Amino acid sequence: MITFAGLGRTLAATLVVTAALAGAARAQDVTDEQIKAARTAMDALAATAPFDNILPNLAARLKGTLIQSNPNHEALINTTVDTEALTLAARRADLEREAATIYAKSFSVEELKAIADFYNSPVGKKLLKDGPIAARETMKAANIWASGISRDLAVESSKKLQAEIGTVAPAVEEGQQPAEATPQQ
Repeated sequence: MITFAGLGRTLAATLVVTAALAGAARAQDVTDEQIKAARTAMDALAATAPFDNILPNLAARLKGTLIQSNPNHEALINTTVDTEALTLAARRADLEREAATIYAKSFSVEELKAIADFYNSPVGKKLLKDGPIAARETMKAANIWASGISRDLAVESSKKLQAEIGTVAPAVEEGQQPAEATPQQ
């Protein structure tokens, strides 16, 4: 049993060292040029902007929880949590670095430069600004279209089947809306 325990510890230590070395090797997979290009592309895309509110939201949530438990210490809780949040704000750079590494591994330097060039252009900026609106309006149009197609399919199929086999309960009466048809996303 002692040899199994010693072997297990040796195996565990070997796995830890191997994992650490593999992590270091993965971090070295990207060059400084790739990271720089990735950061430029991410800036053009505002890729990490949605993460700006993570820390303030977490701080607000924590303050709410602590104040609910200790309402007499609201001022102290607010000051303490705000101070600690400001201290932790420097760690936002870790997220930026990780995101840049992900982009650098996902795209070549040339692709990252092309992405940055496009999204820094007037049309790229317009796509970032108006693209979500266009996508939302397109989904509305697709839902309206699917609803009409569903209605027409049900009405026409019911008419044809009624003519062929006699009395068939109509799937949809003339002028009624069929069940909501939702396009696949």
